[in-house]
Amino acid sequence: MHLAKLAIKNFRKLAHAELTFQSGLNVLVGGNNVGKTAVVDALRALLAGHDEPFPRLCEDDVHRPPVGKSSGDIVFEYVFSGLDLDDEADFLAALVPDASGKLQARITIRYSEPDKAGRLRAKRWCGEHEDVGLTADMMENLRGVYLPPLRDASQGLKPGRTSQLARLLELLATEPGKEGINQVLKDLDVELKKHAPIVSTHDAINTRHLSMLGQQLAQALEVGLSVSDFRSLKSRLSLLVDEFEIEQNGLGFNNLIYMAVVLSELTKNPESCYRGLIVEEPEAHLHPQLQAVLLQYLESIKAVNGEKPVQLFVTSHSPNFASIAKLDSLVCLVDTGKAIETFFPRDIVFEKGKREKLERYLDVTRAELFFARRVIFVEGAAELMMVNTLAKRIGYDLRKHGVSVLSVEGLNFDSFLPLFGEKALKIPVSVLTDADPKAPKQAKADPAAPAGGAASGATGAPSTSAPSSVEDDDDDAEPLYPTPGETITVSANTAKMKAREDAFVKVFHGLKTFEYDLALDSDNRSAMLAALKDLHPKIAVSLTAAVDAAADDAKKARVLFSGMFERKQNNVQKGSFAQSLAQVISKSEVKFNVPAYFEAAIKHACQDVPKP
Repeated sequence: MHLAKLAIKNFRKLAHAELTFQSGLNVLVGGNNVGKTAVVDALRALLAGHDEPFPRLCEDDVHRPPVGKSSGDIVFEYVFSGLDLDDEADFLAALVPDASGKLQARITIRYSEPDKAGRLRAKRWCGEHEDVGLTADMMENLRGVYLPPLRDASQGLKPGRTSQLARLLELLATEPGKEGINQVLKDLDVELKKHAPIVSTHDAINTRHLSMLGQQLAQALEVGLSVSDFRSLKSRLSLLVDEFEIEQNGLGFNNLIYMAVVLSELTKNPESCYRGLIVEEPEAHLHPQLQAVLLQYLESIKAVNGEKPVQLFVTSHSPNFASIAKLDSLVCLVDTGKAIETFFPRDIVFEKGKREKLERYLDVTRAELFFARRVIFVEGAAELMMVNTLAKRIGYDLRKHGVSVLSVEGLNFDSFLPLFGEKALKIPVSVLTDADPKAPKQAKADPAAPAGGAASGATGAPSTSAPSSVEDDDDDAEPLYPTPGETITVSANTAKMKAREDAFVKVFHGLKTFEYDLALDSDNRSAMLAALKDLHPKIAVSLTAAVDAAADDAKKARVLFSGMFERKQNNVQKGSFAQSLAQVISKSEVKFNVPAYFEAAIKHACQDVPKP
């Protein structure tokens, strides 16, 4: 039995959100202030009550639209799937058939009618009818443990009658085991009382007590173990870590120890049909390596004989967590600028092998895409180093506009783009790629292919056509060096990316490659030669003369491009050159013109955001 669906209506940032979960690990990711804690509190509204009180909601928790006042009730709807016969019997009144006829347990909580203090009253019911109340037995069968962020786990591990350690000990102890402990404690007490320090202490206290009160008023006193049986022992047991008290251990490791105790207690507890563990921001006290260890363990948890399954909910805004988690476990909350929406990578259909490729590519840097509000994808290091500098040239600060710039290291856009668009993450995405033009075939070409970013309003871009298939690309074909305004046939890969365009995802390219397109402008060539001079003075001198001798912009661009990146040996490294060029053009007095397609890409990513 697991929570398969949670619908949240009119709660804080969430006007209406439907979240689907899998039976094991679910990692809820998103940027700050997108509603992750609201989802956690919606879970706690049903699953708390055993170890903590239910969250109290007030009028301020009602969703407030951008225009107008907050109104209406807060409603949480829970659907549990995977019920066995015992679960169905325990939740008989909550059963509702799904589309395939399988029975699910449906529970609803509505918060309404504030009292004089502004607190909302909660009404809980099950099934399809509001008059069927949720019973105490059903509530007992739903067990959840919540671990808040920035928690001090050592407090939860301290000795006490209701500590997690005491509960686990009680669950694992059998009656013969308890009797054995009682006998051991009794025998130990008897042996201790024979030792001289105990005897002397006992005699000193009793003698003084007797002389103080007299024979009639004196009480019988004994010095012995205060832990005399299993019941008192379990409330006084504590954990030692490498022979140190738990309070002397680090917060991060204490949190891992506490999770181990909680998970052990949940899996061994036979009294609940459903068990859930909610962990908010586990990265707060863990360095990246321990984050990886924890997440890999949580993903690997399987129910074994004698244990019950536990459904896990982890919230995080750590790209490290998102990069390690499997796509199927991710639940994304996205601020589209108009509303908070949900997105589930597990629902995306990838081409064969692309899902696995994406999971390999998702390192900490690229996993930022799950938290981004806007994205610019680039091919490699050269564009990655230049984008921010070029954006500032046209008056945009990408950081202040919330734009994440991510490199796919080549032409691997097709592994990332399925995550974005009208049917996925609805945020502005610009793809900056090379046209890599090919000589046009005699066969029919598609003249309707948009030109170098013209679909997004670029001006001065070349007109383009697309090859009919990926196989049309010929790696051995002679390279082309188009002139400004020339009609080109883009590579099959670029055409394939263009076919993915929609209102959110736009693909931008120039005439050939990033460096060639830069070199078509005379001001840019001067800056490029200055950057080259810092890296390779001799090459810069020879290329300066060759560029000056060339006839027009296209020929000058070809000479400069080929002289750096198409040498017979020892090509200039594009990443190093881009870094040098970014340094040169960061000076305001240096003349430099941003290519039209680059400008269009930046403006698309920054759309609907006023320029600073």
